[in-house]
Amino acid sequence: MALEIAKLALDKKAEKVVILNIKKLSAIADYLLICSADSERQVQAIADSIEDGLRKKGERPLGIEGVTEGRWALIDYVDVVVHIFLDRVRSFYDLEGLWAEAPVTEVKDKAAAILKEASDKAKAAAVKAPKKAAVAKAAKKPAVKKATKKTSAAKAPEKAAVTKAKPAAGKKKKSE
Repeated sequence: MALEIAKLALDKKAEKVVILNIKKLSAIADYLLICSADSERQVQAIADSIEDGLRKKGERPLGIEGVTEGRWALIDYVDVVVHIFLDRVRSFYDLEGLWAEAPVTEVKDKAAAILKEASDKAKAAAVKAPKKAAVAKAAKKPAVKKATKKTSAAKAPEKAAVTKAKPAAGKKKKSE
């Protein structure tokens, strides 16, 4: 999702787009996306682009702050917190310095973001594929055993029905 947000920001000419991976450093979010804009209107346009683009995909932010003022906009998508700064405000708060231990991914253009996202999806699929195969094998074995048990259990009621039918028929004959 962070790369998708980066693409939306780049659509509105965001500058110095970076993604900080803070998964291991904080519980507030998995990623911080930080970018800069040249004017207050551009901060607003980038924020609107991100919000509109993700809303079309069914994602709604938990909170939005500062868009109206246009100096520092914050959009919280739970796993990704987006910070859109005017250049001078970004350098003043220096979030990259605050989170210096976090691994940084610089996103220079949309093409790079698209390639990185495709690469990440391929890696995730490769990791999931062996797990799915193992789960499928494990699921097949119990299913075979259950079918065998059901077959023997299914025969038991038939035998009971036959056994019950014989004494009933025998009693009718005696009474006649």
